[in-house]
Amino acid sequence: MGADPVARKMGFRTIKQEVLNRIRNGIWPPDTLLPSEAELADEFSTTRTTVNRALRELAEEGYLDRRRKAGTRVQRTPIRHARLAIPQAEDEVAASGQPYRYALIRREARPAPDWLAAKLSLSAAQQSVIHVRAMHYAGSTPFQFEDRWIVENSVPQAASEGFDRISPGSWLIREVPFSNAEVSFSATAADMEISSFLEVDVGDPLFLVERITWLEGNPVTFVRLFHGKGYKMKTVY
Repeated sequence: MGADPVARKMGFRTIKQEVLNRIRNGIWPPDTLLPSEAELADEFSTTRTTVNRALRELAEEGYLDRRRKAGTRVQRTPIRHARLAIPQAEDEVAASGQPYRYALIRREARPAPDWLAAKLSLSAAQQSVIHVRAMHYAGSTPFQFEDRWIVENSVPQAASEGFDRISPGSWLIREVPFSNAEVSFSATAADMEISSFLEVDVGDPLFLVERITWLEGNPVTFVRLFHGKGYKMKTVY
């Protein structure tokens, strides 16, 4: 197919949008095998590298299925990837317009319990951990109960931090980058200790966020964040 004069200056963003338009308008319906990169490069009077970048981004966004030797097909059902921001408690409270307050409950250095060692696949050199429990408040109202474990071998500077003036989450963001994270969400019931801090009844439902972060394959921290009635978390896709 010859190149359209309008397409002569197409960059990868324009090509990406054109391919997306063809998918949305039904020109290329689900399961359609797209022309090869060479054919698309000829149509758009550009390079295969430019076409590859456009198709790669559409695949990452869930519109295309790209397989070596099998070509590029339109997904039967677009797979949308959600962007979920997990802000620090102080940022969430500030956004609500209420004054934020942090309170340390307990900090201790100790050997990793068996369940944590198994969960994080800790090596013999990673058995020393710092356990921090703390509360976050919105004004005088309990906002979040934080139960965090920090692997001292991955974050040696944590050994000299008392966490009495700064929350572990804020401190870790400032001190340690992380390569990747695993986040899970669930409902749980308040036990006697957590209920007293969140000022709810024992057995009341709580929203629980659990997060593990790693730095270049090494576990950095495991945290459980408990929230009471009315807490909301939003995602965008």
